Amino acid sequence: YVMRLAAEKRAPILPIDSEHSAIFQCLAGEQSPIRRLIITCSGGAFRDLPRERLADVTVEQALRHPQWDMGAKITIDSSTLVNKGFEVIEAHWLFGTPAEKISVLQHPQSIVHSMVEFEDGAIKAQLGTPDMRMPISFALLYPRRANRPGERFDFMSHPQLTFAEIDRTKYPALEIAYDCLRRGGTAACTMNGANEVAVAAFLGRKCAWLDIVRAIEYALARAAFAAAPTLEDYAAANEEARKLSAEFLAL
Repeated sequence: YVMRLAAEKRAPILPIDSEHSAIFQCLAGEQSPIRRLIITCSGGAFRDLPRERLADVTVEQALRHPQWDMGAKITIDSSTLVNKGFEVIEAHWLFGTPAEKISVLQHPQSIVHSMVEFEDGAIKAQLGTPDMRMPISFALLYPRRANRPGERFDFMSHPQLTFAEIDRTKYPALEIAYDCLRRGGTAACTMNGANEVAVAAFLGRKCAWLDIVRAIEYALARAAFAAAPTLEDYAAANEEARKLSAEFLAL
């Protein structure tokens, strides 16, 4: 809805999230089609925790993000990878890229913020410290960059950058987001509404961490679906999703 309005009004949309800012910067000046967008993922608070131990994780554990200093809501979303799923959906709308051309790679160091692969095999990446001041200032001052004399990247402090596939069994929310993107319509809105209620419940110690994704699945399985939604349809989908999530969690 927003991107259609932006096109009609010829209003530029500048991404601020670090991953989308990285893709935006990698695409600058390019005129050839892309092969895929590669969104990087830190893995969140539980990237090194075995799957069988997730049932007992606490709020305090979930809020200990290894790289980024974010608010509680987004930190929990990072731990479930719901946030990464939303970033995939956002990348689709921001860059007009289909789901099958958007990949997610785990990158624990959070130095490579995202990459773009082109049809000739070349890959462009945007690197930097995990600091939101960089993508925010880039959007605010675009097409110029901020002068930050104190920001110096030290390669010797980061001698190794590693990448790995995402464990889709451990983090089912990522595949749910891809499914919502493929379905279109109000599906992603339903996922978002259900997630917001479930995350608030978890932070309030009213449900388990695993219940967050279960609440999303419950809502998506029962919610009404509009394939070509109006703003009113989105509002209705959001309200219904929240009610279904609360119903599942017995709030």
